[in-house]
Amino acid sequence: MALRSLYAIAPHLSRADCEAIAKRALGFSKADECRVSIDSGMRQNTRFAVNQISTAGDDYDATVTIRSVFGKKVASIRTNRLDDASLRAAVENSERIARLAPDDPELMPELGPQKYADAIVWSDATASLEPEARAAAVRAITEPSRRAGLISTGYLEANAGSSAVANSKGLFAYGRSTSTAYTTTVRTTDGTGSGWAGASDNDFRRVSPATLAERAIEKAQRSVNPVAIEPGRYTVILEPTAVANLVQFIARSMNARSADEGRSFFSKAGGGNKLGEKVVDERVTLVSDPLDPMVPADTFGGDGMPSQKVTWIENGVVRTLSYDRFWAQKSGREPVSAANTLRMSGGTSTIEEMIASTARGILVTRFWYIRGVDPRTILYTGLTRDGTFLIENGKVTRPVKNLRYNESPIFMLNNLEMMGRPERASASESGGPGQAIMCPAIKVRDFNFTSTSDAI
Repeated sequence: MALRSLYAIAPHLSRADCEAIAKRALGFSKADECRVSIDSGMRQNTRFAVNQISTAGDDYDATVTIRSVFGKKVASIRTNRLDDASLRAAVENSERIARLAPDDPELMPELGPQKYADAIVWSDATASLEPEARAAAVRAITEPSRRAGLISTGYLEANAGSSAVANSKGLFAYGRSTSTAYTTTVRTTDGTGSGWAGASDNDFRRVSPATLAERAIEKAQRSVNPVAIEPGRYTVILEPTAVANLVQFIARSMNARSADEGRSFFSKAGGGNKLGEKVVDERVTLVSDPLDPMVPADTFGGDGMPSQKVTWIENGVVRTLSYDRFWAQKSGREPVSAANTLRMSGGTSTIEEMIASTARGILVTRFWYIRGVDPRTILYTGLTRDGTFLIENGKVTRPVKNLRYNESPIFMLNNLEMMGRPERASASESGGPGQAIMCPAIKVRDFNFTSTSDAI
């Protein structure tokens, strides 16, 4: 079956295509258990620099992963050739390697048939974002930047694809999804001012290139000739992207096994975990819901387990940790998938109100070069970037040079003073879509800045 013929109508494999491929692959299997995972789709991208498009491209692919099990032995093989001979060879290779593999004492049996909610993560507008439309979105930033005497760069990506999981016990799951991200950095010609704006969504209709241009240009113009200030603990106002940059690491740390084994912030002194304990301000709630219309996600995981709505933290209290099937069985609990989307609660304050209430503080657009320091406290380090400003007596008074921070989102959310309304944030450092996150702007006291940086 040729890829070109499959993609003649759609950029991804249909449900019928995936069912046919899975049936053929499973038919070749002689293993005790077999799982077939099928991923297909397209990635479209346009990159621009110095106010003009520099590269653009579309790529398409489809892969089939065969997972074979004999007793407690398991192995996987991946191929992007979908003809019978190639599928048979992949199945036989996975079986040959599985027989040589050591036993996996934590191996769980394949799931039987499951029920899935209909996903809402597909957007025709994103799937049909042709090069001409991407070029128009680029011009919406480059032209006003050029008129303002500024230099714009950026990256626009759109993805559309499908995933399927099938196994020898009769399970079959299929879903299709889209995602898009658009980020831009605008700088002054003397290199002293820099502004950033970005958006991420599954639906490109909710991305406004003109709004991104306006934000990035305004920040670039305001951030010219920044001054150095002493590092230390400051009241900060973090825009939604900066909040998402850090809050996402809380969700990534909520693994029950790591907590139970004493390896994470959610480990309890003396053993066990912090389920039921208050860990952040009572105004904070973190929820994952694949059917949230603003931050939707796939409704099944890699093994075919259905995804569900999960409240991780409610009013500051830990309500749920993620349990893979092995650790859930060992702990006497139901499995809970890790967060694949995240919404943080918010308030009603505007950034302007937060600034007006601040005697002295720092306004932060986003963080960059974010790296882990200590998993036991979820401590991270990184730099502010592309729009950092000093607040004095309720007003933004001047741009400041970038600062390095050492801070934990847990500490940050225990020092919470004000919250804005949640909005979809672009939290990926790479410029790609990243995890779907809704976060508010927040005002926080005693945020820890450790040094200054001359980088713009």
